[in-house]
Amino acid sequence: MDSKFTKPKGFGEILDFTFTISKKHFKDFFLILLILMGPVYLLEAVIQLFSGVHFFRGVGTGNGWFEKGLSSFAESGTFEASSISADIGLIITAIVGFLLFPVAEAAVLFGVNHIRKDEEFSVAMVMKEAFSRFWPMLGSSILFGLITMGLILVPVGIIAAAGFGLAAIKHPLLGILSGLVLFLAFALVIGLLLTRWSFYFASVVLDRQSPGFSRSWRLTKKRTWPLLGLYIVFYLIISSISFAVQVTLGVSLGNSVMLSIISNLVTILTTMFFSVGYAVMYLDLKTRHDADDIKEMIEDYHIN
Repeated sequence: MDSKFTKPKGFGEILDFTFTISKKHFKDFFLILLILMGPVYLLEAVIQLFSGVHFFRGVGTGNGWFEKGLSSFAESGTFEASSISADIGLIITAIVGFLLFPVAEAAVLFGVNHIRKDEEFSVAMVMKEAFSRFWPMLGSSILFGLITMGLILVPVGIIAAAGFGLAAIKHPLLGILSGLVLFLAFALVIGLLLTRWSFYFASVVLDRQSPGFSRSWRLTKKRTWPLLGLYIVFYLIISSISFAVQVTLGVSLGNSVMLSIISNLVTILTTMFFSVGYAVMYLDLKTRHDADDIKEMIEDYHIN
């Protein structure tokens, strides 16, 4: 077993280890995601072409190239070639992506787990392992989505009712402030709860425990705040990269298929980075949990 996986890691060590693994095994992980996510993005590009989107450079109205590039985004969705068939195609693309993207992330999980065990692996092998867990992943992901939706919709209703009620009875400013405070409070609670349950996916994939919520809850005990912080850092890194690409190329390429293709390639890259980070976080939780179990066994032995 790789010695770097055998000891608990701190906040910075997890980030550093994620970059190290991503760099060392970039070719394999990127190819996995390209094979499973690429066809979905290719279908999306074809639909855009048939909808009237320019391939190389989207051009809108205006005097200069800069103004034309920006206006092409505002004018997107107004093409006469757009039809019901294109909308159906986009729906099909979303469904296929929902089915294949978790498989891609599961394949990366298996790959990182093989690295942990110092085992050789191939792209085909980890993809086969990922597909073997397809139905448990799908069922657990749907359940997690429903839980997330419930956690969001209920607080939104409470915040809206409280905000409008106070605004009508007391003062509009009081309604706005109370709504903001409630929003921040609920957002924090939801973030912490979803963090506690978020490792259900790795539990389903690697430990074959479905739906995996109880195991995720146990593993994240006393580690919720650092894990939430890591999620936030990963989100900021990924968002910064995506935003930089959109701003840099968006003005010159406009709302074009080429920009969409480049953005999707960047999405594959950032997904690879996050998937590796997620795997490192989960395996670190397992290491900590196993170490705690051993400590408890030793303490029980001495007591007895």
